[in-house]
Amino acid sequence: MAGRRPRTRLLLGLAAVVLVADLVTKVLVVAGIERGENIRLLGGALYLTHHRNTGAAFSFAEGWTVVFTLVAVVVAVVIVRTARRMYSTGWAVTLGLVLGGALGNLIDRVFRDPGFLRGGVVDFLSVFGPNGEIWPIFNVADSAIVCGGVLGVLLALRGIEFDGSRPGSETATG
Repeated sequence: MAGRRPRTRLLLGLAAVVLVADLVTKVLVVAGIERGENIRLLGGALYLTHHRNTGAAFSFAEGWTVVFTLVAVVVAVVIVRTARRMYSTGWAVTLGLVLGGALGNLIDRVFRDPGFLRGGVVDFLSVFGPNGEIWPIFNVADSAIVCGGVLGVLLALRGIEFDGSRPGSETATG
């Protein structure tokens, strides 16, 4: 590993890009779309629908905002602590997506109505039907978390470690 650099900047930079994209889109939705309003795009393949979610993915466990807030804080701390020993580009992208998404939704849970640590996450993307009729409504942060999760599973299945190596291999990849 001599001469190799950790991918900390990549991880944190991608997390920042995801976080900014998530915050900007949520501000635009809150300012421009009434709750429950549907704006049809792409011939109905996508709808912009202002919705608040106090649960987890797919509105699971509504009202558990404090628990999800604590989980997001733990995830963020673990990722940031892991970043210093991150040599794999793939894992840096994976964890950057997850960190940015977790922070985006965490900010909503902490600061949005109805109050501190009880806030509803702003969701606004509904595919193939309005109001989440076909698929649950989501946001940029949710998309980043899911993409990061899928990429993480693929990296794990390929046996790629955080340092870029594979078990039983002398060379680093990833």
